[in-house]
Amino acid sequence: MPAARSSHITLGSEALIASSRLRGTTVGVVCNHASVGHGLKHIVDQLTDADGVRLGAIFGPQHGFRSDVQDNMVETPHVKDPRTRIPIYSLYSDTREPSPEMLQGLDALIIDLQDIGARIYTYIYTMANCLRACGRLGLRVIVCDRPNPIGGVDVEGTALAPGFESFVGQFPIPMRHGMTIGELAHFFNEHFHLGARLEVVRMEGWRRELYADNTDLPWVMPSPNMPTLDTAIVYPGTVLLEGTLVSEGRGTTRPFELVGAPGIGAEHFAQAMNGLRLPGAYFRPAVFEPTFQKHARTTCGGCQIHVTDRTTFCPVLTGVAIVYQFRRFDLTSELWRQPPYEYELEKMPFDILSGSEILRDQIESGDPPSTIAGAWEADEEAFLALRKPYLLY
Repeated sequence: MPAARSSHITLGSEALIASSRLRGTTVGVVCNHASVGHGLKHIVDQLTDADGVRLGAIFGPQHGFRSDVQDNMVETPHVKDPRTRIPIYSLYSDTREPSPEMLQGLDALIIDLQDIGARIYTYIYTMANCLRACGRLGLRVIVCDRPNPIGGVDVEGTALAPGFESFVGQFPIPMRHGMTIGELAHFFNEHFHLGARLEVVRMEGWRRELYADNTDLPWVMPSPNMPTLDTAIVYPGTVLLEGTLVSEGRGTTRPFELVGAPGIGAEHFAQAMNGLRLPGAYFRPAVFEPTFQKHARTTCGGCQIHVTDRTTFCPVLTGVAIVYQFRRFDLTSELWRQPPYEYELEKMPFDILSGSEILRDQIESGDPPSTIAGAWEADEEAFLALRKPYLLY
């Protein structure tokens, strides 16, 4: 349950704007609609109003600068902001890395993006691509830190295996990494030698055990299918369904919490899920009809995940268990989505999401979820040690 009192957080962006470190500079900013603080004023407006600072360029991640592109894998164009006339460059288009021409004339590139704590959320790789590009040019990068909305304590899942790198996973980290975007910036830049002149503006008041609703920050959905904190809590597991032909609830008001497919009996499916006795979750039978994406306007049976105790809930284990049960419930139909997926033309989408072909093979072999999760422990322990020097809080 959320804490009775909310902790006051000073965001990295708020600390940066309040300082004088940008005075006399021309800056670019990587941001989207969620790049706001306590007063819900956007960082573009804050930079535009700041004394002695010129905003020279805006860069938008997947879903666009205004996050107006609902679906994933839909590119956004380069445009000019109609109000400020500042160029808005898409980093989810013909390029996912800013070109030297886009960065020309800038003294620094600011990154202010809200991550949600999962390996496959693409904003952290947009950041990594910016670190590489700026490193080659010697351009200063300032990452404004923000909370990990699902906390910074727990780590879960196997690490990405070599050969399965993609835009939804560039580095060998677990599915739930438990780091802030500023900590990831240091980790990526130093451990993987991206070469950027990096400065991370730390938050004040954040502690690793805090979830988003333990803070006084407003919730603005980080992307179109991340409407609530409840979504973010289950996302590191149910995002695996993107690599299947099962609906992950896109096209409903509860994406990633509602899961289902045509022809599945909801009551029997929920009973099977509850029979696994997974920690911190109850699975309620649910029948729904997505309005878009997979199985649009088709009745799907499955369940809604209700997290009853987020301190014990294991999202990745839960996601694996859901895929496992869908395989058991329908052995004759094709389960796995085929490429292309997120600019990967050959590898199976489920494999680049899970980090290798191993999980898909285990599910096809009928390995129970508890056995599968037991094999992650070595990766989790290794990552906890690896990330330790880069933790800021």
